[in-house]
Amino acid sequence: MTSVISQALFHPAVSQGLKYGATTLGRDKAYRAIQYFARFLAWYLLTKGDKIEAARWTALKAHLGMARKLMRLGKPLEHLQAALRASISPGPAAETITTVARQIGYFGYLTYDAVVWANSIKLINLTPKTAKRIGKTSFRFWFAGIVFSIVNSVLRTSRLTRETKRLEASKSWGEKDLSEEAARETRLVTLNAARRATRQQFIVDLLDVWIPATGAEILNVSEGLLGIFGLISSLIGVKAQWNTVNGKK
Repeated sequence: MTSVISQALFHPAVSQGLKYGATTLGRDKAYRAIQYFARFLAWYLLTKGDKIEAARWTALKAHLGMARKLMRLGKPLEHLQAALRASISPGPAAETITTVARQIGYFGYLTYDAVVWANSIKLINLTPKTAKRIGKTSFRFWFAGIVFSIVNSVLRTSRLTRETKRLEASKSWGEKDLSEEAARETRLVTLNAARRATRQQFIVDLLDVWIPATGAEILNVSEGLLGIFGLISSLIGVKAQWNTVNGKK
């Protein structure tokens, strides 16, 4: 029995899971996936008339949401730094502008989100009207950040595709061009990796954009769809962070 328990505890999957869970981003992605699954399930149970069970999942969703707000304290400064770095980095003007705008949008979102958290734990006391207005403003910043991210992904994908085609068309032959060919192949690998990362971010943004759009009352998407969209984008994030921590296999 001891041997079986030891084998289970020291299984590579367990070790990888612990390594993943040791990262703040890894835990946040996992909590987010559970949060949006709970959001979907609560909606589904309500449609079936099971209010008691739905209330349990709604409470789980709310508590995970509050926990994630606490974990995000301080992140506005990260996005402000990212905006400053992007503004002084070389690159196409349109991509730079949308990158800076995206980071500023996330800075505003997380700043207002911290105020929402502080009010929810009674650290500060806001009137219901003010609390609702601040929450709505937070969603508006989030929505703006995602929209700029989508535009940036389109611009970046277009540029990377053009560069890839240009490199593929410039293939050289002959032993005297071996060094140039190796450099070209290395550049192609880098471009293809960048295209995959950009495509993944584009998909995540297309899934997530409906959440702040509904929170800001720009659109009115059902809780069920928002739960599904959030769950899928969260699982994409979980997989990406898992590969970063444990290596892609």
